[in-house]
Amino acid sequence: MLTISQDLYDQIVAHARADHPDEACGVLAGPAGSERPERFIPMVNAARSPTFYEFDSTEQFGVWKEMDERDEEPVVIYHSHTATEAYPSRTDISYAGEPGAHYVLVSTRDPAVAEFRSYRIVDGRVTEEPVTVVE
Repeated sequence: MLTISQDLYDQIVAHARADHPDEACGVLAGPAGSERPERFIPMVNAARSPTFYEFDSTEQFGVWKEMDERDEEPVVIYHSHTATEAYPSRTDISYAGEPGAHYVLVSTRDPAVAEFRSYRIVDGRVTEEPVTVVE
């Protein structure tokens, strides 16, 4: 189960809406071993695409290095889908390289309602998990 603050939830949705019609992407960092997302890190979609995202390799290296220096880890890796449901694509599954992370997808296909869902993706297996938003 993913427990996330209302503030972090809102920041992810706002980033997804701001980057629409392109997919947005980023990370929520938290203390290593805690499973507690605390720090919002929006990243650039190097693909600048409405159907695909990829982290800029230089930016990703810097973000992961900074997390390591702060004794943090990527608790949540998020991105948006702009025209489809918030479910991992085959490409998303193949790129999921952090088995301990929660993979959050936000669909911005409906301008009035953001679909926000979380998954664990391990060895190509996708398992949806509940999301609890707290104040």
